[in-house]
Amino acid sequence: MAFNSLNHLIAALTKQPGWVRYQRYYRLCQYWNEVIDPKIVSHTRPLYIQKNILWVATSSSVWAQHLSLQRYLFLKNINARFPEEPLVDIRFSSAKWHNSQLVADTFVESSHPSKIDFPTSLPQTTSDSFTTPAIAFQRWTDLIKARSQGMPLCPQCHCPTPPGELKRWSLCMHCATQQWQTNFPPS
Repeated sequence: MAFNSLNHLIAALTKQPGWVRYQRYYRLCQYWNEVIDPKIVSHTRPLYIQKNILWVATSSSVWAQHLSLQRYLFLKNINARFPEEPLVDIRFSSAKWHNSQLVADTFVESSHPSKIDFPTSLPQTTSDSFTTPAIAFQRWTDLIKARSQGMPLCPQCHCPTPPGELKRWSLCMHCATQQWQTNFPPS
């Protein structure tokens, strides 16, 4: 089985027959930054299209009121970009602003409990640094030791553990999964 990039998979999914009703919304989201004034984009998020009406979340009720007065200009820009499927109206509301993060944004912003932000710069290495597997292994173990310094210890196995894991499970992920497997054996 060959692995495909996420963009390739998304493109293939959006061409499926079940996605027909979402394709217009998907295309609109892709070009939202071009259709709307860049100063306004950060205060708006398209939510959905229903009965040819675009629903847009705004960062505040003031923005909703301000943009409602300009909706015919926005409709003109959007319908010029997508003349085959013209919208009838645009409705702005601040009600769903906090729940309207795009799936991709939510995925990027939320982090796994095991995730730790380490400095991205690593010590410079030359091709000679990895002359033998033993040297490469030693460098890797030194890096792991340096990263785990200052981490709290798992109460069960006493290994350095990311704080997110302790907060979520009160154990490291390895001890937590072992505990789950003993409590819920496979049937």
